[in-house]
Amino acid sequence: MKKIVICLLVLLFFSCAETKISGPSDTAKIVIESFYEKNEKALKANSTPQAYSNYMNTINMFNATVKDDSNFTVLQDTIMGDLAWVKYTTAYDKTPGLFKLVKQNGKWLADARGSKDKSPF
Repeated sequence: MKKIVICLLVLLFFSCAETKISGPSDTAKIVIESFYEKNEKALKANSTPQAYSNYMNTINMFNATVKDDSNFTVLQDTIMGDLAWVKYTTAYDKTPGLFKLVKQNGKWLADARGSKDKSPF
């Protein structure tokens, strides 16, 4: 009986450990670092298909830049239901960037911005 209880507790621990919920700012950081480091797997996992396609069209214009610290800093962020905006700066680029993120299946994904999208900043 003790073995069953211990096994169940271990199983519960591992199942809870993998359900890390990240916010839009965390996703934006992963996407920007993945883009500049050319980590296509992470980029695809954290982007909508349309955004991923856009990133892949431009990713080869840059050399991979691996930095010990991307110096990712959120300047502003806002969440409006299943839509979020994150304005940020990084060590990769001197000008602030802006991400539009959507929540799909409980996960925040970077999304392509359309010409009609207006950021709240």
